Amino acid sequence: MVLNTDLKEIMMDHALRTISYIADIGDLVVLMARRRFVPHEMEDAPKINRTPKMICHVFESEEAQFIAQSIGQAFQVAYMEFLKANGIEDHSFVKEMDYQEVLNSQEIFGDELQMFAKKEMQKEVVVPKAKGEILGVVIVESGWGSMLPTVVIANLAPAGAAARCGQLNIGDQIIAINGVSLVGLPLSTCQTYIKNSKNQTVVKLTVVPCAPVVEVKIKRPDTKYQLGFSVQNGVICSLLRGGIAERGGVRVGHRIIEINNQSVVAVPHEKIVNLLATSVGEIGISIAIF
Repeated sequence: MVLNTDLKEIMMDHALRTISYIADIGDLVVLMARRRFVPHEMEDAPKINRTPKMICHVFESEEAQFIAQSIGQAFQVAYMEFLKANGIEDHSFVKEMDYQEVLNSQEIFGDELQMFAKKEMQKEVVVPKAKGEILGVVIVESGWGSMLPTVVIANLAPAGAAARCGQLNIGDQIIAINGVSLVGLPLSTCQTYIKNSKNQTVVKLTVVPCAPVVEVKIKRPDTKYQLGFSVQNGVICSLLRGGIAERGGVRVGHRIIEINNQSVVAVPHEKIVNLLATSVGEIGISIAIF
């Protein structure tokens, strides 16, 4: 809860379980949370479409780092309670220095900023098409936990213009369309840009080739060290900035398909959670990026 002492009002009030991302950037605290469904929304929306809306709060404070660390400690306490409630070996509170040693041993997965910043990693794709023909791509968000939030090609129409050009693949991230950057834009805006290309005879896309499924490695010596993310029905829904999982390559919005070569597709949520909670050593996780 964040209170404004001058106005005597509540500026933010979220249960810990709804917080998906917390970070300190200089004097800024960035916090993202899942908004609760309002009763009438629950009735109107089909169960399959009940995707919670996200709220982003940005606060300025000289104690930004302290605030972010405090919330991180609250997650640690909640994690210990989770272990205890599930009958997993009880541990004393993890010392900050111990956890730092575990973090230092974790290899950082790739370098996303370098990958997207280097011009040689990008490619310009010119898609010729008939006037009035749709581009023939389905795009989804790359996951706002990504270092560079943009959109990903999730499908290509077999006979569509994008597929015919032979230079695009599922998993490729689109950086720009016709010279207009898509980085950081809402999915709906990116979709509009693609729809607006219908009457053009040539569409120029700037893309970064990415595999649709990635294998991440997380080093965790003991269950007392939290992985630093939570999952809902196989999808990463929250992520601890700077934690083991983020360093290993896990991102919000990505879907887990395998844990230590064991498929978790269509596996009950409770089993996935238990498998993650009890896994130690070098944990291999296959993740679909959309």
